[in-house]
Amino acid sequence: MTPEPALYGEPGVGWTALLWAPLFALAGLLAELATGGPVHWLAWILVAAGLVLITVPWVYARRRYLSLEVTAEGYRQGRETLEAARIVEVLGDDEAPVGSRVLGGGWTIPKKHGEVGLKLDDGVFVRAWAKDPDALREALEDLVRARTTES
Repeated sequence: MTPEPALYGEPGVGWTALLWAPLFALAGLLAELATGGPVHWLAWILVAAGLVLITVPWVYARRRYLSLEVTAEGYRQGRETLEAARIVEVLGDDEAPVGSRVLGGGWTIPKKHGEVGLKLDDGVFVRAWAKDPDALREALEDLVRARTTES
């Protein structure tokens, strides 16, 4: 069975962030080479390895909790999934009532992310969020429109 193609998605962060550690260590190594002093090869290898080790959990957490995906089946925000049938309406800018629950398991919308209000089939309002809220709103509107034309 092939996975449903995504209408829109954000990964949270790419695994390429793990390259920052070796690049930092390489910069330090090159600085030692350029200054003509002793070159600490082993130390820079250990620095690179150590920074990669502490970066892996950060990348994993961001990919798990800050990722989102809209498919024909529904909407996944971090750890939470909504079936497409539950989304009744996609609200305009700032239409979600104050105090609406934030999707994805957090208390607030993460920094540098915009919100998209949703009305669910039980009348509850929730707030979805994305780095590109306009693209998310468009994908969710397409999802609701496709679901209503099927009915």
